[in-house]
Order: sequence, then structure tokens, then C-alpha cells
Amino acid sequence: MPEIIHEIYVDAPIEVCFDLTRDVDVHTATTSDTKERAVEGVTSGLLEEGDTVTWEAVHFGVKQQLTARITEMERPYYFKDELVKGAFKWFVHTHEFEKQGTGTLMRDRFVYASPFGFIGKLAD
Repeated sequence: MPEIIHEIYVDAPIEVCFDLTRDVDVHTATTSDTKERAVEGVTSGLLEEGDTVTWEAVHFGVKQQLTARITEMERPYYFKDELVKGAFKWFVHTHEFEKQGTGTLMRDRFVYASPFGFIGKLAD
């Protein structure tokens, strides 16, 4: 199963990074190239544990929808969202936040399975 890990240091307090990462309005503003927007569930403001959000976006020229649920949260260190419905067979997306000096190390882990058997594995 594929895993994507991305780390970035942000010169901002951990609480600010945590809240901006789960802010639906900020996410929408930063994904204008794919026309991503929240269309169901929580469509504005901060996501909390148990919330669902359905994102609509254009990827590879095709309009798609993906619904995720926030399944775990420990403010301001960690939250996890998991696929409810969408193009993937399944995914788990973990957001981790660690104080480092005056800023925050943000780490995203995205583990997933593609649909379509062998063709999906080939695409991975």
C-alpha cells in the first residue's frame, strides 16, 4: 500500500498551524487551481472530531467528490481523517504537529489503496 509523507516547518505556534490545517475556508482558498470546495457536511469553519466533509474538485479534467470523516483528534498535536466515500478504495490521512523552537513541524501521512485492482496498483 502506498504511503506519502510530507513534512514542512512553519514559523508559527503549534495551535495556529493546527487550526489553519483543519479550517475548511482556508483549505478552499488554497486549492483554487482544482476549484475545490466543501459541498456537504461541514462547509465552513473548523473541523472537529466526528465531523464529515464532502469536497468537490476537478482532478485530471474530471469533477469528483470525496467524503472524509475526522476520526481522531488530540488538539493541537494530531488529527486523522479517513475516507467515507470517493475515488480511492480507502485512505487514512494523519496530520501531526510538533513544536520545534519558535515554530512547528507539520507532518502529513497519507496511506491509501487505489481502486481497479492491477490497473490501480500500476497507477500508484
